[in-house]
Amino acid sequence: MSQWVNICNIDDILPATGVCALLGDRQVAIFRPWHSDQVFAISNIDPFFEASVLSRGLIAEHQGELWIASPLKKQRFRLSDGLCMEDESRSVAHYEARVKDGVVQLRG
Repeated sequence: MSQWVNICNIDDILPATGVCALLGDRQVAIFRPWHSDQVFAISNIDPFFEASVLSRGLIAEHQGELWIASPLKKQRFRLSDGLCMEDESRSVAHYEARVKDGVVQLRG
């Protein structure tokens, strides 16, 4: 059974930005939208370039859902599940994330 792993304080992530964290040996991009203290987590690895850059992408809203645009070629990945808008075969892993008592946690 997986457990929740403490990553950082919610205040360590500025609204409308992302950060990279390690969950075991996996790089995870954690995003805090501009309108809440909710967090989302997907793989930090851009599958088109195998580069660790998604945490530096831009958060955008499209048809009521939040997406991250890769800083390289701007492919968009849905924050709720990691789906790639432009090519579903290149979607990224999604991780359960929450904020509990001001601490960002990922299910490990």
